[in-house]
Amino acid sequence: MIAVGLMSGTSLDGIDAALVRLRPNGAGYKVDLLNFATFPIPPELLNDLRAALPPNAGTAAGIAALDRRLGDAFARAALAVSGDMPLDFIASHGQTIYHDGDAGYTMQAGDPFVIREKAGCTVCFDFRRADCAAGGQGAPLVPYVDALLFADANEDRVAVNIGGIANLTVVRAGALPQDVVAFDSGPGNMLIDAFVRARTNGEQTFDRGGAFAKAGSVDGPLLQAMLEDPYFALAPPKSTGRERFGAQFLEQHAARLEALSLENGCATLAALTARSLAHAISAASPPGARVFVSGGGVHNAFLMEELARSLPGFTVVSASVHNVHADAKEAVAFAVLGYELLRERPANVPGVTGARGPVVLGSLAPHDLRTLLAKVQAECRT
Repeated sequence: MIAVGLMSGTSLDGIDAALVRLRPNGAGYKVDLLNFATFPIPPELLNDLRAALPPNAGTAAGIAALDRRLGDAFARAALAVSGDMPLDFIASHGQTIYHDGDAGYTMQAGDPFVIREKAGCTVCFDFRRADCAAGGQGAPLVPYVDALLFADANEDRVAVNIGGIANLTVVRAGALPQDVVAFDSGPGNMLIDAFVRARTNGEQTFDRGGAFAKAGSVDGPLLQAMLEDPYFALAPPKSTGRERFGAQFLEQHAARLEALSLENGCATLAALTARSLAHAISAASPPGARVFVSGGGVHNAFLMEELARSLPGFTVVSASVHNVHADAKEAVAFAVLGYELLRERPANVPGVTGARGPVVLGSLAPHDLRTLLAKVQAECRT
């Protein structure tokens, strides 16, 4: 099966598009990454999107327009990454507009019918709401795929993704997908990005390579104050997002942050991500596990060094060491979740999300669905 997985995360750093070949292999899949690219969100659309996201209040008309415009942007990304390759399906996570896991509210934008019309294939979408309807938080969903990609019979492993939000999946030796422990640890790159944008008047949007942080030093008292946020002490299942760790979090600590240089602020916020993530890993996983990191945060050298320093006895490496593209992992994961939807196989992990039980995730914008499902059945028989 040839598919494109599409993902745009809370960091708003672009649309990740992964072209993959998926082949059922036992209980899991053999996944070949054929192409990957990150496509920037057009500037005008990005500005309108930021204006509609919490803590701002968007209008119904504005969000409806964003949904259509994002659908067009996602379709362009899918077509660009696939080139002349005929697609069996596209799996699109969309762009989260609002997420409150405790309340079971979640909304992702990126009109799947626009994607279907432009790409001419079935689109799998809306992966989170089925879990919410079953009493879950609707997140995180990638842990199911983490277990398929990282499970090892003899080694305890932790799959970490540092996007706008940081999350982890603990995959003990020999674990099945339903055995994993996973949750959002707190902020990833989101606070650093917002701080850099504010301090450079938008001229720079992130700390490239962690260069600012490496030139600065951590403000210990401010770091401790930020680590006292109640979210870090919550027991899983738990998930979070922009609603908690967006610009309003920086405003809570504005007086202390304003007294810091750009470099010291970046160092302190990167340390917040690393320390909160390290604490979560230490509490949830066996000592000495190998930690595989993916997402944009893997490119922040200061953050990675701080994470390794904060996890004595653990081995911290890029997911690429395991032949999992560190930037593509979440887009690939949603392609796998799309295939699970076509097979009507539950793909949430109730112990992770808090759902009452396993549920099939996602909805379909169908295109020649009979032919597609016949191909699914044929592949699953071989």
